[in-house]
Amino acid sequence: MDRYGDMLLRTAWLLLKDQQSAEEAVQDTFVQAYAKISQLQEPDRLQAWLISITVSRCRMKTRTWSWRSIFPSAESGSWAEEMAGATAGAEELFMVEWNNVRLAEAVRSLDYIYRECLTLYYFHEMNIREIAVQLAAPENTVKSRLARGRMLLKQRLEKEGHFE
Repeated sequence: MDRYGDMLLRTAWLLLKDQQSAEEAVQDTFVQAYAKISQLQEPDRLQAWLISITVSRCRMKTRTWSWRSIFPSAESGSWAEEMAGATAGAEELFMVEWNNVRLAEAVRSLDYIYRECLTLYYFHEMNIREIAVQLAAPENTVKSRLARGRMLLKQRLEKEGHFE
């Protein structure tokens, strides 16, 4: 949990757009992983296995109706700021944090299928084949979702004036 918890939490947060839902998904991931650890055939693939469980839990959460869909968490926007580390000067840190928050908001504004592909590709640095296996989708579908997601992300950032 110490080794993979933060990474899985960031992934879930990007996919679900809500801190509490992300925390629940990660907690469910660790519970499920503990219960089914005997099914892990290759111990060196633990990270990929945990990511796959997390993505699956996030997908399940987006399909399940909840009272949170009516009353979203008030903290969800400020949580990204807490995730950034601080070792640089105040002005530099502010600019990096501001850009990260804007990018995260733009990614979270995309439809789930695009957020999922972009998160796995850029955040987890998975290749197209690995994402296709992870999502049980053809490679060409992953390629089109990535291309469409990038285009939508670029349009949103240009519209806000953050990307020229």
